[in-house]
Amino acid sequence: MITGQVLGIVYRVIATHLIKKAGYSKTTARTGAVTLIQRFGSALNLNIHFHMLFLDGVYVDRQDGSARFCWVSSPTAQELTQLSQTIARRVGRYLERRGLLERDDENSYLTTDSISEDPMNQLLGHSITYRIAVGPQAGRKVFTLQTLPACEADDYADTAGKVSGFSLHAGVAARSDERKKLERLCRYISRPAVAEKRLSLTPNGNIRYQLKTPYRDGTTHVIFEPLDFMARLAALVPRPRANLTRFHGVFAPNSKHRALVTPSKRGKSAKRQINGDERSPVEQHAAMTWAQRLKRVFNIDISTCDACGGAVRVIASIEDPVVIPTTLAALAGQALKQILSHLERKAESKEFNPLPENRAPPQGRKRP
Repeated sequence: MITGQVLGIVYRVIATHLIKKAGYSKTTARTGAVTLIQRFGSALNLNIHFHMLFLDGVYVDRQDGSARFCWVSSPTAQELTQLSQTIARRVGRYLERRGLLERDDENSYLTTDSISEDPMNQLLGHSITYRIAVGPQAGRKVFTLQTLPACEADDYADTAGKVSGFSLHAGVAARSDERKKLERLCRYISRPAVAEKRLSLTPNGNIRYQLKTPYRDGTTHVIFEPLDFMARLAALVPRPRANLTRFHGVFAPNSKHRALVTPSKRGKSAKRQINGDERSPVEQHAAMTWAQRLKRVFNIDISTCDACGGAVRVIASIEDPVVIPTTLAALAGQALKQILSHLERKAESKEFNPLPENRAPPQGRKRP
């Protein structure tokens, strides 16, 4: 709940800035964003931050009911710093009202002692502060390997606003026709917490994890004991029923403008086809099939035969809950027998030939 409220503050500050920069008010223009809440840092530490795909402009309503998009130029470093100051001030006041922070004499914030003594909160606290949570070394800093010299360079110092621990980065943009770039960006911000390619075991049985980018002090790896590694993973798991993907503004599910700005025209104000008229290609937009999703996400192509390279087609679809087996053993036995007997019955009635016709091997591939 607190994360959602903080995210709402961040979105409202940025959206208000875009609307005012475009020369409109909140009643005449609106923008939108998609946020992926990321809970992990490069060292498997708990680091909650927001990856927000923001429109670089606003939508303005036309008299005919459509919407016109007004582009806004990229924010400057000064604008990012001002936005960071506004976000830091409003988030600090919100957390102070919730009793999670208190203001000291120097106008800065300190944590309070009102946080419950839940054992899970202890794991979260150790994960945030890079400390060992369990085991005989509990409380000590995580073991690290420094194999590079310290470096003070900052790749995006000119495109980020940093104020009181808050950082606002706006250095990546994609045009509407750069679909592949947008997909790469979406894949990056929705990546999992652990990269298996950077995970390995040490000779003494500890877990070594390589950082995606070395720290400024030259740290390239962090090392965990097995029990502490499990505690780190537990700290990264969100609470039940916590949605880590959020839609704002014109992209919100209950927004009446979503049908005007999305290709599928699906939204609160979308008109249903009730008179049987043919729909346009845009209105006929459909999601990818499961076979296409498997190929796109996991690089598993179930539509092509591994042996001959030919196309694979569906020969049976079992959807009856009574017939669908409940265990893997039944799946390998009962369901397979039912499929084979179904094909045999069709073959006997000459309605279906279970064997494909003979054909030449595909070009460029050898017979197995």
